[in-house]
Amino acid sequence: MATKFATADDYGLSFPDEVQLILEQVRQIIMAIAPTAVESISYQIIKASVDGDTLIFLAAWKHHIGLYPIPVLKGDLEAEVAPYRAAKDTVRFRYRDPIPYGLIERLVTASLMRHQGTQ
Repeated sequence: MATKFATADDYGLSFPDEVQLILEQVRQIIMAIAPTAVESISYQIIKASVDGDTLIFLAAWKHHIGLYPIPVLKGDLEAEVAPYRAAKDTVRFRYRDPIPYGLIERLVTASLMRHQGTQ
């Protein structure tokens, strides 16, 4: 039977130390950009919600972390995301490559702007 996680902390602690560090950094980015976000577990991955609506999902996998949903973006941001696109609404950042935390900040900001209706 698959592990059921009660909290985002429980989820993070289920991974090796190096993955835990990446997850924690991304969680800190999300909370810095959306300080009122509430973390929970949904579909057995981390979900950050603002005002009761999903802002972003964060998941760790064997070889990468994923952010969802990341719809097609406008202009230069989409061009920057393109190498990381795995599916229409999915981006993956492989552990073997440097994690582009600055890009993740811009993606979370874009998600928040969509949520607020300003994009």
